[in-house]
This record gives sequence, C-alpha cells and structure tokens, in this order.
Amino acid sequence: MLSGGLIPTFLKKRGLRLILFSGKGGAGKTTCAAATAIQYAQNCPQDFFLIASTDPAHSLMDSFAGNSLPQNLKLTEIDAQILLTDFKKKHNAKFRKIASRGTFLDDADINQFLDISLPGMDELMAFLEIIKWIEDGIYDCIIVDTAPTGHTLRLLEMPQLIRKWIDAMDSLLAKHRYMKKLFSGFYRKDEIDEFLLDFSASINRMETLLQDPVTCQFVPVMLAEELSIHETGELINQLSFLKIPVNEIIVNKLYPKNKCRVCAHWRKHQIETLQFHIQEFTDYSLWGIPLNKKEIRGTKVLETFWGDISEISKQPSDAGEPNLKTAPKSYRVEGSRCLPTPETKFMLFAGKGGVGKTTLASATAVRLACEFTEKKTFIFSTDPAHSLSVCFDKEVGSEPKELMPGLIALEIDAQSEFRTLKEQYSEELENFLKTISPNVDFVFDREVMSRIMDVSPPGLDEIMALTRAIEFITKNTYDYFILDSAPTGHLLRLLELPQFIEQWLKTFFNLFLKYKNVFKLPEIMKKLVQMSKDVKYLRELLIDPARSKLYVVTILTEMAFEETKDLVSACERMSIGIPSMLINMATPSDGCDLCNEINAREFKLLHKYFQTFTSIPPVMIYRNGEPRGLEQLQKLGDALYWKT
Repeated sequence: MLSGGLIPTFLKKRGLRLILFSGKGGAGKTTCAAATAIQYAQNCPQDFFLIASTDPAHSLMDSFAGNSLPQNLKLTEIDAQILLTDFKKKHNAKFRKIASRGTFLDDADINQFLDISLPGMDELMAFLEIIKWIEDGIYDCIIVDTAPTGHTLRLLEMPQLIRKWIDAMDSLLAKHRYMKKLFSGFYRKDEIDEFLLDFSASINRMETLLQDPVTCQFVPVMLAEELSIHETGELINQLSFLKIPVNEIIVNKLYPKNKCRVCAHWRKHQIETLQFHIQEFTDYSLWGIPLNKKEIRGTKVLETFWGDISEISKQPSDAGEPNLKTAPKSYRVEGSRCLPTPETKFMLFAGKGGVGKTTLASATAVRLACEFTEKKTFIFSTDPAHSLSVCFDKEVGSEPKELMPGLIALEIDAQSEFRTLKEQYSEELENFLKTISPNVDFVFDREVMSRIMDVSPPGLDEIMALTRAIEFITKNTYDYFILDSAPTGHLLRLLELPQFIEQWLKTFFNLFLKYKNVFKLPEIMKKLVQMSKDVKYLRELLIDPARSKLYVVTILTEMAFEETKDLVSACERMSIGIPSMLINMATPSDGCDLCNEINAREFKLLHKYFQTFTSIPPVMIYRNGEPRGLEQLQKLGDALYWKT
C-alpha cells in the first residue's frame, strides 16, 4: 500500500470517474488497472468501484487469480458481442420500421444489411455501457483495462464512424419525412427520430466524458523497449488529437541496479532506450515500476504493486552504469525447427500482445531470405499498431518495400484500404447517376445508395487488408508470405471473419443483381467479386496444413498460458494447423537471485505447457537483448532454424 509522498495523480486525484489503461500488449496494463482498482477500494472504503475489461482476450479475472475482492470493488469482463446482440434485439422493431419507410429498396433488402452490418459497434457498445454506469451513478469510479494500443485507438475513433452509420439510417427516413410533410403540411418527430437522436447524443456524451480532465484520465503503460515506446508515442499523439487527457505514463518492468551481469545488461539497455526517446515525453510525468521476481497475480501481490513506484528523471543518466554493448553476439534457442518447405505459402505468427510476434516473424523472414536467395519472402502486418518499421530499423510503409535482397515488407493500412473502396464506390455511383434521365427522381434513393458502404460489417477493412496480400499470393508474386498479426483477441475475430464477410458480399451482390436495371456499377462490382474470390481462397488456405502454418508465440506467464489455450482451441475449432509453439523471452538461470527466482517460476509453468499442449512441438527462446535491425534478426533467425 502507498502511504503518501510522491505518487502519480491518477492514484490520488479526487473526482475521477473514469481511469483507462492501455498500451502495447505485455506492458502490464491489466496489472496496472487491477492494482489501481485495489488501491482505490482500500483507500476509499465508503465508495464503490468497478474494474472492467474491454479487451476481447480478457485477462483481468486471471490477474486476480481467483482471490476475493474488497466488498466495495466489482469486476466485470465485458462481452461486447452480447451487448451488441442485446442492442439489436431491443431496437429490432425500430430498425425494421426504418427499413419500411420508403426508398426503392424493400424491407428484405435493408433488413439484410441491418442484420449483419452494425460497423464496429460491438466494441463501442462496451464503452457506451461504461458511460451509462457512470451517468447512472452506480459507481464512484470505473477503472478500465482496454485492448492493446492499435485497437484501442480504433475504438476511440469509432464515434466518427458511428455518426456516419446514424446518417445512413437518417437517409432511409428522409423520403418518409418529405412525403409526410408534402401531404400533411408538417412533420412531427416520432419514436424512430428520437431513437436516432438519443443514440447520437449518447455518442456525444461519451466523447465529452473522455475529454474531461476533471473526471477522466488515460494512463499509457509501456516498457523501456523500442517497440513499446514507438507504440506509446503513436497512442499519445492520437489521444492528444482526440483531446483525451494524458498526464502520466507508466514505464513497467525496469531492471534493478545490482552486480548481476544479466540485470546490468538489461538495465543499461533500458536506460539507453529511455534516454534516446526522453524528449518525446517532455510534457508528461514518467513513473517507473521495477521488475518483480514474482508474477503479479492475486489480490495480496496487487496491493503492493505501487509501493516501489518512483518518478523517472528526464536528465541524462549517471555515468556509473557498466559499459556493455547492447546488441548480443548470439541467441540461445532450444528445440530449433526446420525451415518451412517450399510448399508452404502462408505463415502466421500469433499470440498475446507483447510476446514477441513481430520479432519472431521478422527473424523468420530474414532467415528465409538468406537461405533461399532464389526465392522472395513477403512479410506484412495488419495490426493497427504496426511495428515492422521499428523491428527492422527501416521505414516500412503502405507499399511493398525491399529491405534486403529477397525480402519485401508491407504495413497495410486497413482503414485506408476501405476508404479507397468507399471513394471508388461513390465516384462510380455519381458518374452513373449523371447518365440517367434528369426526369427520374432519385433524390432520396441516391442518398441511400451513397451511404450503403457506411453500413458495412465490422472487420471488412481488416479483410480487405488481408485480401490485398492474397492478391500477391494468387499471382505468385512472392514465394513465402509471413503475417505479423494483431494480438490474440482481434486475430481470432479476423480468422473467423471470412465466412461473415462472404455473407455480406452475397447480400451486396443480391441487392445489385435485383436492381441491375436501376443501378449499374460494373467496376465496383468487379472489385467486390474479386474480393469474394480472395476471401474464399483465404478460407481454403488457412485450413490447408501443407500450405499454411500458424506459429503460436507465447511467454512463461500464467496470463499468456491462459490466452494460449484460447488461441490453440480456436485453431483446432477452425482446423488451422500449428506446427510449433515458440516460447519466447525465457529467463536464463545463470544470473542473480532475481534471475534465478524468475527462472524457477517459469520452469514450473513450462511443465504446465508441456502437459497441456502435448501435440505441439515447443521451441524455447531465451531472453537476450532486443533484436532490432537486419543483422540481429539474422542472428536470431539462424538460432531459430536449422541449416539446410
């Protein structure tokens, strides 16, 4: 427990109603959220608190390890899909009425789109529920463990998208309002209008609360590592743009100053990394949390989490640190694997955020490029928080770029791809409407058709990102394709999306076939037909064990273990093959008491992995520096795979 003194404002500021923690996966945002909730519950026994998770891959419950909570603290892991289903059921009649209020589209047409197309609202529903709890005064303060950085940013940008959805719904009502006013001389708002107005108002209230520094504070959590710092910088910039208050940043898992050479190596690396980026955070207070030899799980351990917090100086570090080279000479790997066969086309690296997916995917790509000089390897990222550029120490953009002979990289901007599709659709629709008779009244129907893309299903943008890579596969542009995926929760959603997207495309095609004499959009239809073929190809590719491999990446913590079980179960359910489990960042036992204690804890968990995943061959990768740049990635790749 904290007894006072110098502590972050979010732990002592009265009047806060909402505290949100986010950051790159593995940085410890769940732990920080849980420890903050315990802190408030014990310091303010007269108040009532909620700790909530909006991460699709929940680990909040596991953070408390089944321990009982203080009586004035409640825990909930929000199932956004259930909230969305309930929302649809509650307002189903209103949606049907909107569909019936007059365009050339009939009930069945609009209803089909409404059934599958509430874009991104599953995640938004979780936040709207939290805002409702705050407005109802049920809790004095709500502490939120959010999804990893990229998807948190998308969620915070969701109000703009939802406003477009509301505008699309409003367009469906425009003709009805016009006709009523034409024949009766006036139009009075009814329950449907009030529903859309109320929904819009709830979005506005959410934004207002998030932007209020008196009641809301957003706390980024990061590690003193390049990838984590890079992601945190992007998060802070976007939060600033959205006017969401940020005052402090947590830097977690800092190595202590002691005589251990392993600890000294990592400590120096962390100090150098922080000092290099310190100017990026001049407007914020940085607070450091030391690396704990115990895994932070359970109420008792969480109670002491903030006890060793200290403010990080932004002055140059003292010169008393050991003079060590940060880059290691080699990497220690046990259970190295054969390189993928020439028949393999598609490799996915998947796991909990912060376990090293990007690093291992990149090392594999470099290894393939070095081994098979006559072939081309293509590595791409669909994670909204891209980190390939940082990992390779080279700029990777939205167009394929050769990083070395035989290695091409791409960071796909899924939302940009979708914006381009919408622009193409709007342009072709506009050009077509110019060709029809000026005597045909399409004023309202034109508005409805122009907004059809605004009621596209969640995940269509991510599928478009994947299908862009599929285009390269089907054309045999490259030999090997490696996907650096989003963290587990969003990857699982992505893997399950192709069938859902196929349903939406089928609905879209049926609509335009039905009205082919009214609306002719050959180019956009051609593009969507190709997308449908790509989605089908992706589904077939994922379940072909000869051509597709999903490498599970994990670390030796209980939270990672639980998430790995979910990932493996989902892959088995979808018949996706797993050739290997890469157990990353294991702690060697030849260090100090801290290193040995962590190693002993990890060794116990390792047996749990072996007992649970008996059919998946493990590979152990020991912690040894942060591989960045082609040279270090090549060393790691050499250790990961046997020479042919």
